[in-house]
Amino acid sequence: MGRWAYWLIAAAAVLWGIIALFVKGLAAWGLSPLQVVAVRVALSAAGLVAYAAVTDRRALVIRPADAGYFVGTGIISIIFFNWCYFTAIETTSAGVAAVLLYTAPAIVAVLSRVVFGERITARKAAAVAVTFLGCALVAGLVPGFAGAVSPLGLLAGLGAGLGYALYSIFGKLALSRYEPLTVTTHTFIFAAIAVLPFSGLWEQRALLAAWQVWGYAAGLGLVSTVLAYLLYTVGLKYVEPGRAAVTATIEPLVAAALGATVFGEALTGWQLAGMALVVAAVAGVQERAG
Repeated sequence: MGRWAYWLIAAAAVLWGIIALFVKGLAAWGLSPLQVVAVRVALSAAGLVAYAAVTDRRALVIRPADAGYFVGTGIISIIFFNWCYFTAIETTSAGVAAVLLYTAPAIVAVLSRVVFGERITARKAAAVAVTFLGCALVAGLVPGFAGAVSPLGLLAGLGAGLGYALYSIFGKLALSRYEPLTVTTHTFIFAAIAVLPFSGLWEQRALLAAWQVWGYAAGLGLVSTVLAYLLYTVGLKYVEPGRAAVTATIEPLVAAALGATVFGEALTGWQLAGMALVVAAVAGVQERAG
């Protein structure tokens, strides 16, 4: 099944790449970025709990003493990452937001050195440098400080990369004790419990009567999250993690294509060059792991 496994991983990346369809759709109906986060984590938690209940009920049980791991993955990482990412999508473009999100591998390399003492090799150092050069091009900081991306959009995109990177750090700690399905399920459970009381979703209850809102919500929480995760996980059984990560780098390319074709988001030549550098850096730093 090796070849089909790559197709499953690629399909997951495509589903992640089209997330702007659902985010922009919900935003157009009046939901704030925090409310969109609440929709995503709540539906994802419900979907994952249902899936675990059918396939492996052991995934629904954790030790109370280990709750701190899921505070890290669910609250410090997932809520922060999603809020930043959805804000970046709204204030920049789908493609730019996805590329800024992909600063995460470079940030992980730095954080892993601090937290786990992992060595920063010449390959990793080069990938970090190329990643941030690419992001500078995407943001319009070079050449000539054109300012193609607003300061808020840039900070939100980099914040998404940081939040995504933190998931790798907290997730690695949690995975030392639990299986992937357990970690992912409880990550979204903790995130939903934390964000729903502060989201103000109940103030939008009139919108919940619209089937379009439920369609966008299902696309975000079930298609671009639960289904994407399941496809990626199945593929990961047959493909080395490093090669899987390289395959998943089509996500920002899908997001950029979506932005151009569906939302009419134009990119400059320098921004396209920056995107290519970021994708190349991610692929380069992961290749050795495969």
